Amino acid sequence: MPRRRRILVPEARPALDRLKRDLMEEEGLASNKGSDQPLEEEVAGQLGIPLGKGDDGELTTRQAGKVGGAMGGPLVRKLIEIAQQQLVETGQYMPGTKREGLPPRDAGPGR
Repeated sequence: MPRRRRILVPEARPALDRLKRDLMEEEGLASNKGSDQPLEEEVAGQLGIPLGKGDDGELTTRQAGKVGGAMGGPLVRKLIEIAQQQLVETGQYMPGTKREGLPPRDAGPGR
């Protein structure tokens, strides 16, 4: 039985799924927004990788990496972009310093 990843903020799941689908559409790897098919299966199908329900123990490392890389790369880039934008908007982003993107040292509790 495959291990289900635990999400720390379960309320974020629908928004994260929408973001993943939007990014995969931008990459040309997902096309059906209303699909009941899990995004991972749709992307794997687009890449010609036989991903099925349940345990995919027959997949090679290369095949699994193709699906994970196709999905993970754009997602990580977008999440970093969102985090950087939030840092700018909250005034915590300090360009040109060694602590760029980190809150000021005196901002923590007990300082």
